[in-house]
Amino acid sequence: MPSSRPVFVVTGPSGAGKGTLIRELVERIPVLEVAVSATTRPQRPREVDGHEYWFLSGDEFERRVQAGEFLEHVAYVSGRRYGTLRSELARILAEGRVCVLELELEGALAVQHEVPASVSLFIAADVPELERRLRERATESTGEIGERIALAREQLEQAHLFRYMVRNDDVGRATAALAAIVECELELAGVGTGTMSRP
Repeated sequence: MPSSRPVFVVTGPSGAGKGTLIRELVERIPVLEVAVSATTRPQRPREVDGHEYWFLSGDEFERRVQAGEFLEHVAYVSGRRYGTLRSELARILAEGRVCVLELELEGALAVQHEVPASVSLFIAADVPELERRLRERATESTGEIGERIALAREQLEQAHLFRYMVRNDDVGRATAALAAIVECELELAGVGTGTMSRP
């Protein structure tokens, strides 16, 4: 992968608002494209293979791991596996676009280590705010939320391992800060942003 084309790696604790900020960022800077992850979880109704995820069987996922086709991958307690295929980054690069990865901390560190052109961005939020967001989601039990908060505290202590940190205390402000970093890195790499003028 040419060093002139950065790969933006966005990470941070659950509830920090990574997904929201990435959606805002991609809308603001059209040259960016979010890589589609691969997973062994079952495909749900209306999901399209290659759009929400690349859906793989457990055997196929493992075959690709052994073949070195994954840039990073993780297995959860549920047994489901997720990862980023190298071919996905190659596809985005071939289309003249810039790849954005939304990853857990371990995956982000792995990519940061392996891809010289990676630019890592840690999204942080105050612990009380993380707890509020997780409770608003209402997708986890109280015990699970407690575990996520404990994990978030640990993860926040690792923010220094990444190149940049953006505090998401306000989506508009955080998006602007994130976009400024990305635009600066693209300019340094000599890559046009494709930014469209807004009325």
